[in-house]
Amino acid sequence: MNDYFAVFDLPRKLRLDPDALKARFYELSRRHHPDFHQGASTAAQETALTTSALVNRAYRALREPLARVEYLVALEEGREVREDSRERPRAPRELLEEMLEVQEAIEEARAEGAAGAPRLRAERERLRARYQEEARAIEARGAEWDAAVDAGGDRAPLLAWFKQRLATRAYLRTVIDDLSDALGEGAGEGTEGNVAHRRH
Repeated sequence: MNDYFAVFDLPRKLRLDPDALKARFYELSRRHHPDFHQGASTAAQETALTTSALVNRAYRALREPLARVEYLVALEEGREVREDSRERPRAPRELLEEMLEVQEAIEEARAEGAAGAPRLRAERERLRARYQEEARAIEARGAEWDAAVDAGGDRAPLLAWFKQRLATRAYLRTVIDDLSDALGEGAGEGTEGNVAHRRH
């Protein structure tokens, strides 16, 4: 697995200077862009193309704080991260009962037709707020991770916490999408405008 932090000569830390990261991205992009290697050998052109693609993937993975955490968790666990992956973690146990109740409410609201829509909208807003709270909680612990990296401390408990919180967000996003579908408003609408990640 490629270490995208190493691509930018960075330690595996969560608090990065976005301007410095962008400047380094532009520098590496210019250095490895295939257009600047057209007169080189075929092997050198292929290397430039491969490296340019790697720089682009690394920047996409590291530029946003939550994507950075997701990538870091996978990297620390030695898992591959594919941008088109549909694989999602299982729902945390503490969420299952609550989300089953939401699914029941969706079925009831579908049976009620338009009369059930206000209840579903209220539930969706509650879950959207919780989805955002999870993001803030994850980002808030970035400094704690970085301090553990600097001190050479045990990061395993914090890594497990990040993994659990990310799983919670993924499951919340799925249920929010289900609520949007039930309302006939399409999925992905309140989860920061991201493309919906569906369960398959």
